[in-house]
Amino acid sequence: MATATDEKLRGAELGLLERFPWRRIILVVLSIVIVGVVAIGAYKTLTLPADERYSSTTWKNFIVLGLAQGAIIGLIALGYTLVYGILRMINFAHGEVFMFGAFGAFFFSDAWEQSGFLDRNPVLSLALLLVIAMLVSMGVAIMLERIAYRPLRNAPRLVPLITAIGASLFLANTARGFFGSQSRGFGVPEALDGTWTILGIEVDRIQVVVLVTVIVAVTALSLFVSKTTTGKSMRAVAADSEISSLMGIRVDRVIVTTFAIGGLLAGIAAVLFSITFESVSFTMGFRVGIAAFTAAVLGGIGSISGAALGGVMLGLLQSVGPALILTGYGIPSSFQLKDAFTFLVLVLVLIFRPGGLLGSGEAEKV
Repeated sequence: MATATDEKLRGAELGLLERFPWRRIILVVLSIVIVGVVAIGAYKTLTLPADERYSSTTWKNFIVLGLAQGAIIGLIALGYTLVYGILRMINFAHGEVFMFGAFGAFFFSDAWEQSGFLDRNPVLSLALLLVIAMLVSMGVAIMLERIAYRPLRNAPRLVPLITAIGASLFLANTARGFFGSQSRGFGVPEALDGTWTILGIEVDRIQVVVLVTVIVAVTALSLFVSKTTTGKSMRAVAADSEISSLMGIRVDRVIVTTFAIGGLLAGIAAVLFSITFESVSFTMGFRVGIAAFTAAVLGGIGSISGAALGGVMLGLLQSVGPALILTGYGIPSSFQLKDAFTFLVLVLVLIFRPGGLLGSGEAEKV
């Protein structure tokens, strides 16, 4: 028969076990395992026989491609982070906003390619394609906010989240019904074929156009948010929407503007993505949307600079990671596993730093 002393000892032991830093130990062990796997894979890849190794030129191409892809992902991630900063919700339909912009530009690109206008006026045609895609994506984003999200403004957070997933499926299947399930080739001006030599590195012209366009777009967004009255209103609503409304700020207009800006950025990304991969399909929004959401979480959801940083890092990881890590383990078709890197990064960020690289480092309680 247990005595009172035995019960106290048992309670003390249980208390010691509860106070033991199990989570920290598990994270340290997991970190060591991950670093070990990456280091061993990279070492094996870099020490392969000369005829099996990637050349220095190939590594440079991987890095430039990763920067270009990461820039596009970061541009889409800005849409996620802007909406989250205002409404504290994840707009999972943002990938389909991006997809509709790509299809909007596709039909004009296809017609202009057949007529020869695309090659005769490459600068004008690209500028028009950007404007068309931006208008289409902006229209879809505003429609989403007005029809799907505004009625649920004061609902529990889980309700808008489920609605966003439903809106994503609805838009994807709508695009499939209107445009078909097959992929379609996207016309690219001949002027973008070939390469330019920059700092001794041959870079595809399309990648240069992508990087320059994204830099201009992100700079313009940063200046808009920090310098304009509307941008200051967006920051005020992000801080406290109720107090902002009492101060005379029209919260509904600010929210619509935020969705519109996210749609404009998605439209720019849609054209850049389409001319890079020269194809559009109704499924393109899902995969790219997941990557952009991961980039937003990686950089710190709600942070503009964090979304841009997360996009670049994720693009580099998807481009360089399979070649650097998986090749050393002899895994075939390693580049087909780049999406696995996306989900792995998302899981690791949520485990180690839920707030993201530029966030607080703590998960927000819902």
